[in-house]
Order: sequence, then C-alpha cells, then structure tokens
Amino acid sequence: MSSRTLYELAGADPTRLFSPFCWRTRLALAHKGLDVQTMPWRMSDKEAIAFSGQGKVPVLVDGNHVVSDSWQIALYLEKTYPDAPSLFGGEGGMPAVRFINAWADGILMADMSRLVAVDIPGHMTAEDAAYFRSTREARFGAPLETVCANREQDVERFRQNLLPIRLALRAAPFLGGDTPHYADYSVFGPFQWARCISDFPLLKADDPVADWAERMLAAFDGLAAKVPGYKIAA
Repeated sequence: MSSRTLYELAGADPTRLFSPFCWRTRLALAHKGLDVQTMPWRMSDKEAIAFSGQGKVPVLVDGNHVVSDSWQIALYLEKTYPDAPSLFGGEGGMPAVRFINAWADGILMADMSRLVAVDIPGHMTAEDAAYFRSTREARFGAPLETVCANREQDVERFRQNLLPIRLALRAAPFLGGDTPHYADYSVFGPFQWARCISDFPLLKADDPVADWAERMLAAFDGLAAKVPGYKIAA
C-alpha cells in the first residue's frame, strides 16, 4: 500500500471522481511516477479532511506532510521529487505554467461552468446536491437551470475562445511539447471535470482540442479514461 493518500471529490458513485483540481494532482503524481492511494470524498463531509486545516480537496498526505490546493501540491512534488520528470519542463517553465493554470481557473472554468453546472447535482448524493446548489446558486446569483439555459448558444463562444490552445497544438501534440506536463494537466482538469458530470458536448469531433483531449485521456495507461464519464466531443 502506498504511503501517499489523495483525498478526491467523488459523486454518489465513489468511482466518479470529478474535481478538476484533483485531476491535476492525479496526473501530476502519475507524471512523477509516484504511487498513491485515493480516498473518495464528498463535499458535505468536511470532517474527513479537517486535519488539513481547510475544507477543500485535493488534499495530499505524503508521509508526514499534508498539502492542499492543486498548485501548492504541484510545487511540493516538484521540490520534493527533483529526480523525477519535471512538471514544468524545468525551473524556467514554472512562470508560464503558472499563467496557464491561472487562465484555466479564471477563464476556462468560468465559461465551462455555464455549460455543465446544471448537470452536476444529478451525480451527487442528496446531501451533496443540496449543498452544491445552495453554494453555487448563491455564487451565480441564479438557479443552475437559468445559468445554463443558453448553453446551446454559449458553447459556440466557448469553442471560439479555445483558439490559443489550437494555435499551441499546431507546434506539438501537447502544451508541454512532445509529452504532457503541468500546463496540460491545468487545462485538461476542467475538461475531465465536464466529461465526468455532463453529457453536453463541449467540442466538435474535428476540433484539434478534442484530439488533444483524447491523447490526455490515454496518457499514463488511460488513467483519466478509466473513470466513468461521457464524450467530450460530438
């Protein structure tokens, strides 16, 4: 059994692990070649991760070290395991990857939420679904059904805004170059989140971003593809 434990957000089905931030960490651990025991966690169970001093996942327990927040975990893994492949393509790549990570958090996730948020409660326990609705509807200032009411139209703008990713993929199969690194994990995390909780297609089948997403699903012996989900493109 691994000495590392990762607490990950799960749906009513404990195998449906759908947090975009937890997926960044899962892929970062695979990138470093580190084994980990995963612990499904649900939003309403704050007590289970109270030892971390906060109430969100991912939480990584690595021996005597407890680290939360996907970006902080990435920095921890890079510093603690320097002999394993770099998550950032070397020290000089960290600032650029930090920017991509922030863009994925602030722009990509925000746009994606208006396309798939309404489908999330259907995959949660009743307690988690009620918690999710109350907190997210307060954040949006509207019911989830209203937030996603125009998603058939909004998805076109979402797809257009992915142009920078398409341009980057002209040069290499991954944002990290010939092989993926944390830039890919930062961007793929939200796509995996959507894939796990919504059957609404975010991409068209002929989109280069869809091809990249398929490569990410296949990475590390199909780590992400093995989790229950839907098609990202149609």
